[in-house]
This record gives sequence, structure tokens and C-alpha cells, in this order.
Amino acid sequence: MRRVTVFTAGGKFRQTLRIGPHELTSDEPVENGGGDAGPAPHELLLAALGSCTSMTVRMYADRKAWPLSRVEVNVSGERVDAVFRIRREIRLEGELSDEQRQRLLEIANKCPVHRTLTGTVEIESRLV
Repeated sequence: MRRVTVFTAGGKFRQTLRIGPHELTSDEPVENGGGDAGPAPHELLLAALGSCTSMTVRMYADRKAWPLSRVEVNVSGERVDAVFRIRREIRLEGELSDEQRQRLLEIANKCPVHRTLTGTVEIESRLV
């Protein structure tokens, strides 16, 4: 997995993210004191889950030669007391049977980011 480098980029919260040859911007919305120059950190987390879900479902359907024409994943999140609650809605387009749709939902719950978020995560931090 490629290393992610993040550094301050002006403004109160704006950050530049470098991942391999890609450069992205993250910021907070105006109502949180940012400039809304890019997605907020939690939105990036939700985007990671959504994109991983779509890729995983697509890969599985392709492997099975199932008639899946499009996957759309809508992900939202909110903090409720001490819990960050994520809601994921998956729309599958194509001439799929009910059994195929159910299996693709099961596969969605096995995407690597879903497994990371629901598994044990250890974060080691150090100053360099």
C-alpha cells in the first residue's frame, strides 16, 4: 500500500494529501471554520468505504459473469453520543436475481475497508 503524506496548505484547516502520483485537498466546511476547499476527513473515510464497496461488488459480479451494469453507493455518517454511525445504501442495476442481489450485499460487507473499520485497528504515532 502506498504511503500517504499530508501537510498543511494554508487556511485554517486546509491540507494537501499526496498518495503516489495523486494530490488531493482536504478541508473543513465553512460552518466548521474551514474554507470548504475539499472533503472533510470523515468524508474521505466515507468515500473510502463507498469506493471500496463498489469496487468489491463489481469485481465479484464480473468474476461470476453476473449482469451487473452499475453500482451506486451512498454513504453518510454522524456522531451519536460516543458512536460514529455509518449508513451505506447500495444500488445495484442490472438483471440480477434476488439471490444474486443478496449475495452481492454479503460481498459488500466483506470489502477490505469495511473489514478494517469493523475489525481491530492499531495506530502507532511517533514524532520524527
